[in-house]
Amino acid sequence: MSSASHSRRGFLTTTTAAASALALPASAEAIGANERLNIGLIGTGGRCRHLMQALAKVPNTRMMALCDVYEPHMEQAQKLADPKATTYRDYHELLRNKDVHAVLIASPDHWHVPMTIDAMAAGKDVYVEKPLTHKLEEGRRILDAQAKHRKIVQVGTQQRSMTHIIRAKELVAAGRLGAVHKVHLTWNRNSDRVRRGPQNVDQKRLDWKRFLGNAPEQPFDDYKFRNWRWFWDFGNGILTDLMVHWIDVAHWILDLQSPVRAVSIGSFNTAQGVWQTPDTIQTLLTYRRRQPGADADSDLQVYFEGTFCNAYRGAMITFMGSQATLYVDRGRFELIPEPRFQHKPEEMILGTGPRGRDFYDRPDGELLHLTNWVDSIRNNRQPSAPISAGVTAAAAAHLGNEAYRQNRVAEQK
Repeated sequence: MSSASHSRRGFLTTTTAAASALALPASAEAIGANERLNIGLIGTGGRCRHLMQALAKVPNTRMMALCDVYEPHMEQAQKLADPKATTYRDYHELLRNKDVHAVLIASPDHWHVPMTIDAMAAGKDVYVEKPLTHKLEEGRRILDAQAKHRKIVQVGTQQRSMTHIIRAKELVAAGRLGAVHKVHLTWNRNSDRVRRGPQNVDQKRLDWKRFLGNAPEQPFDDYKFRNWRWFWDFGNGILTDLMVHWIDVAHWILDLQSPVRAVSIGSFNTAQGVWQTPDTIQTLLTYRRRQPGADADSDLQVYFEGTFCNAYRGAMITFMGSQATLYVDRGRFELIPEPRFQHKPEEMILGTGPRGRDFYDRPDGELLHLTNWVDSIRNNRQPSAPISAGVTAAAAAHLGNEAYRQNRVAEQK
């Protein structure tokens, strides 16, 4: 067995134990419900500004500090923040601001773990966008950091705070699906974002070296700056950007930890010569799981398909059980009985709207998830998407990417 396999086995077999051994977060001084929570925002690009619109609706919060390596992003974020918000180019300076109680991190993926660890060390609670890790080995580092600093960290997999998905989890726990042996995940889009061309980036107002961070040194590339998710130095493609959302739901609802093997097929249909990561990918993850009432473990197949050249099915997860199938997207769930079984009518469908959309106004997932984070800080309790969940979800995506990049079955032994 290779040293990499040994490393993965050692990490993944201790992740659960390390997470369960963590005490509840311990803030130096709890912030009451009527006290204002001062929040700093690190990485104020489009995703951050989308979250800021939801955060503005959370009572008794103030967005009072902003940090970004690109000045135009900060200028746009200033329109959404407190009028007197302080701006920074170096996030370490923001973390030294004693008036900041917590930070929201929406930087490129390769910055997530370094920034989160530094924020915890500075005494800040954290909301960090998914995927939590950019590399597998970062999982151990961030778990160790939370065990040391005991801060509240919410990973941005907002499905865990959506009430209809919580209800879906309850139905599965109640045995309404019977034995679940297969799960199907999709995140399909039809997008022209793969096109190269002028990216409207003012290089004079960008600190490219600071953007690179721990990535290899390389010349400025405006397309990479705008589309970093599809380049291995900064992101890990569709699996960590999109699949990680639904794989986290599968882990949460079925109480899974990590797959034992992965097989992936990736191709380029629209982004050949533009992206490093495939624009179309299929991944089959195999888990070992003890079904309720069973005497031995059995295989569970979790299959993901994602593409940027066709939007059929959109974004959804389907749990296929012996008694029923459960369809879930970000706006609804449907319980579809097998022909031999019947269910109560009120459990058949919950939610409205087109199937498989990326976002819904009802429910507003970002608002629910940010509210859960703020409530967790005020009540000194673990949030709905803790670090341990972010580590295992990202690890599954990393295994799928390993299978693709090495063109082999990637195994966890």
